[in-house]
Amino acid sequence: MFSRNAGRRPTAGPLKKAAKAPKTTTGAPGVSTDDSDGGYNAGIAVFSYIVGGIVVWSLIGWGLDNLWGTRWIVLAGALLGAAGGFYLSHMHGLTSNGTSAGDGNAARGPSQDEEQ
Repeated sequence: MFSRNAGRRPTAGPLKKAAKAPKTTTGAPGVSTDDSDGGYNAGIAVFSYIVGGIVVWSLIGWGLDNLWGTRWIVLAGALLGAAGGFYLSHMHGLTSNGTSAGDGNAARGPSQDEEQ
């Protein structure tokens, strides 16, 4: 007979907040896109990729050495980890130098002398 909603206006439900656009980065994690500290951060990222790869793959090699009774897989794991670290840092664009120091011709090859 009597409704609970009598005399009330219908509501559309709780207000929804607009979704924020996801944050996108083009480089490696922790490397700033502005030129404020990019060289230092890129160097730390390269160092951590290489050292992290060596540590992880050496531990995997050490475990396989203990499992199979060999002694050389830990060395192969360390080399694989170093190569993987270099590969990751290259794929993240950390090993290429966008601008050379001083913008000299040394980075582009031998100089071409002008004829006088």
